[in-house]
Amino acid sequence: MKILLSKRPIWATLIAAALSAATAVSAADKKYDFGASDTEIKLGQTVPHSGPGSLYGVVGRVGEAYFQMLNEKGGINGRKIKFFSMDDAYSAPKAVEATRRLVEQEEVLALFGSLGTAPQTAVHKYLNSKGVPQLLLNTGASKWNDPKNNKWTMAGLPLYPTEARILAKYVLSVKPNAKVAILYQNDDFGRDFLGPFKQVLADAGGNAKVVAEATYDLTDPTIDSQLINLAKSGADVFYNITTGKATSQSIRKVVELGWKPLQLLSAGSTGRSILSAAGLENAAGIVAIRYAKEVGVPRWENDPDVMAFEELRKKYLPTVDPDNTIAFAGYGQVVAMAEILRRCGDDLTRANVLKQATTLNGFHSPYMLDGVTYSYTPDDYTPMKTLFIAQFNGKDWDISDRPVSE
Repeated sequence: MKILLSKRPIWATLIAAALSAATAVSAADKKYDFGASDTEIKLGQTVPHSGPGSLYGVVGRVGEAYFQMLNEKGGINGRKIKFFSMDDAYSAPKAVEATRRLVEQEEVLALFGSLGTAPQTAVHKYLNSKGVPQLLLNTGASKWNDPKNNKWTMAGLPLYPTEARILAKYVLSVKPNAKVAILYQNDDFGRDFLGPFKQVLADAGGNAKVVAEATYDLTDPTIDSQLINLAKSGADVFYNITTGKATSQSIRKVVELGWKPLQLLSAGSTGRSILSAAGLENAAGIVAIRYAKEVGVPRWENDPDVMAFEELRKKYLPTVDPDNTIAFAGYGQVVAMAEILRRCGDDLTRANVLKQATTLNGFHSPYMLDGVTYSYTPDDYTPMKTLFIAQFNGKDWDISDRPVSE
């Protein structure tokens, strides 16, 4: 009987064993939930590609373009991104339907950049019950800062009450006897801006007061009658809590009526495309919170972040106007989402996606002004705490030298 001895050197055997063990450890370090694998990461969002809010659908198209660019370069940590941007028409029932499809049929790892307070209110309890990250929402409603009860949901815009309080303090500083007229969207978005603003005026105990209020619905074809009544109130301050088409209409109507109040506008409605639709000259004098750069204006044309967006737009989105600030905002958010995924490494569980998002404190999105960064912590989901006051001069925004806070 012969015993066959291996001719393989002992050192080769030891190296092979070590490599085998290392491979086993490496494989064990990889953790996946639904929507993630060695080769792919699935992400979703719902935005209004149609309907009254369709102006904001470009956010989804920018996301698709950015991930296409990344995938052509190898993806994120070697994984390609499969991104679903679904149309909810700014409708809560449609948002529910689309979100359920993303979670239950497409089995996405996370959602990000979904838009609208009312549509996202309709799905946030569902997503929290499922443990699905709902990140970088295009809404600044105060309810999203609730890590104790709804830890999976995080806003991506400055919180509306923060904006409202800063704007109210600004009014008191420049018009202590202000007579304020308010037009607001008849939903949670509008009320989140309304209440804190009025509270600051009331707490000041001075002569500034609200003299007229009116509401509108997204489905209203025009807001002319509301503006006519507000102008008749004798107000010298107009707090314009509108979005999209209604914002453009209201800015034009104020000028048509010959009304010349100090006009305040929410940051989410200051996009260049909205102001252009209103007529840039009609928007002159408007005051708003600013925290972001703009595209299509000389001030930022040589900014590296703006140039990177312009390169993406030219190659993948040539039909999007160069001055579309909403598209640039979408770019800033998708870059932030990509950063969250990069930080996840090979631990692509929903819990780790949330962990990386809640520790994004200090990250500077390419959309943000210098000096502004995300401020998220696991115990405080306030997206950003450094904001600036700015006034539109008919061509560009004159931004304050110093940041302000509530």
